[in-house]
Amino acid sequence: MKKNKTQITSKSIIQSGLPNDFKKSISEYIWNGFDAGATEIKIYFSCSEVGTMHDFSIRDNGHGISFNAIGETFGYFLDSNKTRSYDHNRFVKGRKGKGRFSFQQFCAKTQWETTFFDSKSEKLLDYTIEITSGNLDDYKTSDQKISSATNSGTVVRFDAFTTLTGDLLESEEFIKFLEIEFGWFLYLNKNKTYQITVNDEIINYNNIIENNIEKQFIIDDEVFDISFILWNSKINEKYYYYFLDRSLFEKGREHTKFNNKTEDFCHSVFVVSKYFEQYSKTENEGISLGFEKNQSDPTHKRLMQLLNKMVSDEEKSFIRNKKAEKLIDDYKNKNIFPSFKNNQYDRLREKDLEIVVKELYCVNPKIFQNLNIPQSKTLVGFLNLLLDSEQRENILSILENIVELTDEERTELSKVLSKTKLSNITALVKLLEGRKNTISVIQRLVFDLAKFTNERDHIQVLVENNYWLFGEQYHLISADENFEKTLNNYMFFLEEEERLKLEKGEGSSPKREERKKAIIESKEKLKRPDIFICRKNASQEFLDDEENIIVELKRPSVVVGKTQYDQIENYIRFIVKEPKFNSDMRRWKLILIGKEVDEYIKDQYESHKSKGKRFLVQAVRNYEIYAYTWDDIVKTFDHRHRFLLDKIGYKDNFEQEFESIKNNPDELLKKVI
Repeated sequence: MKKNKTQITSKSIIQSGLPNDFKKSISEYIWNGFDAGATEIKIYFSCSEVGTMHDFSIRDNGHGISFNAIGETFGYFLDSNKTRSYDHNRFVKGRKGKGRFSFQQFCAKTQWETTFFDSKSEKLLDYTIEITSGNLDDYKTSDQKISSATNSGTVVRFDAFTTLTGDLLESEEFIKFLEIEFGWFLYLNKNKTYQITVNDEIINYNNIIENNIEKQFIIDDEVFDISFILWNSKINEKYYYYFLDRSLFEKGREHTKFNNKTEDFCHSVFVVSKYFEQYSKTENEGISLGFEKNQSDPTHKRLMQLLNKMVSDEEKSFIRNKKAEKLIDDYKNKNIFPSFKNNQYDRLREKDLEIVVKELYCVNPKIFQNLNIPQSKTLVGFLNLLLDSEQRENILSILENIVELTDEERTELSKVLSKTKLSNITALVKLLEGRKNTISVIQRLVFDLAKFTNERDHIQVLVENNYWLFGEQYHLISADENFEKTLNNYMFFLEEEERLKLEKGEGSSPKREERKKAIIESKEKLKRPDIFICRKNASQEFLDDEENIIVELKRPSVVVGKTQYDQIENYIRFIVKEPKFNSDMRRWKLILIGKEVDEYIKDQYESHKSKGKRFLVQAVRNYEIYAYTWDDIVKTFDHRHRFLLDKIGYKDNFEQEFESIKNNPDELLKKVI
């Protein structure tokens, strides 16, 4: 063999910063194979039962090492002919010319058996190159000979092993390293069927892919196929946008710059388009001359805007769904979160705090990083106090004094703080709980305490304070007042409604004058309906429609029948005769409520069944009469509210909470009025 000498000493090579780990050393030879145009790298090894190495080789199907250029490859150190002569359209990893010496980390001798195409003889030729760890500055080459192979390629054989054992190459750690080191590169070249095998087992880059998103952008009639890869481990490469032509040759790359908020947002973005066939990335942006395009091209700039938006959205999703969830779990495990009681109010408060902490973390994770446990408790406790007060919107102002927010981050955070306003949520919960308690009190008064319950002191008082029982957005006109007083209250309410409408800009407001008191001449004016409520513009049928409800309540001992029906029918006959009440644009609903109804009322139900309205006993022109039992009221409430009560996790503790007063009608009323 012919002996040759590199242009540096063996000691200098060792001190140059060669890999100090067998995995990194092996990766240098794999990269050399890909740099030589290989599409397949095959690693073979065998060992004894105790792990002693018998043989170890790395084979590639690249273009081999030209004998005519051996002086420019093995003859140089910290330099490589790849950086000077390699096709600029292809990816090149080995540029320092020192990867071939990496073997010295785990063995004493390496031999390259290479086959290359000789342009002079137009034949494939074989020869070998040999280096030993004791003389890294020398390499030996054999004579060339005509090859019996049908394709070019190189086999690197390692010998005289020092630290490498079979169990290291068989380990999951080594396979994982290859996936992380080469996964992004294999994915980049997946359509070219690039692969690495270890004893014929393929290295699967999909093992390190957390998520893969395919998109297509069309910009100025140019089609860009986008592949966003989220890796589940940090890859041994910076995070790039890779610009590829349709043959998947790399024409340029650019840092994504989206690993500032969290280091483990490990990603790569591959952009394939015909556009890049005439593209050449330059060091400095400037107007492109000729037919080539560069990063100053308007289409490229628009592409970068869309790519940055896409990666930004993915980063936020990653932080919110993975990192923020982990933060919440850690805070709970370490008791950093405040202690919440096991009731619906506190569960809502806890959820609200979680949502806001997650959103703040998405805006800037650094707010929560590098804090010890007392500092974390202080921060979360402070947020909890603000969220449970009317000062929650001030979180945004405070945050802006700590970190710089983009307009988009400011808008998103503002939405979260407003849409999750806890005071609104708890108000709804309290409203539902209050209504459920009212129903429970009705049941107690009417069914359990019937002999102690009377109409005026109990039923009347309860209903006039809870007229939501008959619908939403009604206004109480009168309770147990005569019709003349009721008429004046009614007219005043309608005038106030009109005035408020005009003040909102829906018309010109006339000068307000003192209204004269309405006088009813009929003796019927002394009749006293129990409850009179009104709702204006309640119907879509008429623009100025008014819906009025009169309720007649009966004590538990009274069974609702013909006598009670006649009483409330007399009310409506008086109303339709009174000029100030009788417009057809006023709709009337009269309701009878008692503990029971008799057969007469049930017959009326049957005769009006065709109207399709339950509990209807009369319907004439613009008025209807209904008769309910208190149990009907209870069941109607349950039908309307059960879904919401279940959603907030309501538990009926009425019996326990009101144990001491459950047999006292007067005290029970105080809880619901």
